[in-house]
Amino acid sequence: MRNKRYWRIIATTAIVLILITFTPLVIAPGKTDPKLFSMPYTLWVSILITVLLVLLTYVGGRVHLNDEDIETTNDKTQITNKTQ
Repeated sequence: MRNKRYWRIIATTAIVLILITFTPLVIAPGKTDPKLFSMPYTLWVSILITVLLVLLTYVGGRVHLNDEDIETTNDKTQITNKTQ
């Protein structure tokens, strides 16, 4: 149950990040300041969002992997109980 909650939080966060990517917060016409390491604003914010999406994908994969293990374990337990 906890894994489903974590999965929904991760998926919602990813969707929000994707939506923010196409808003004027990131794609501001003609805005290049503030600069970070000589990169314009749009570029470094896009890189930051990409890194966050990669991290969310990794964590989501780990949560979903653990969720499948629990379901498999429960299925085996039910099969074992039925045969006895």
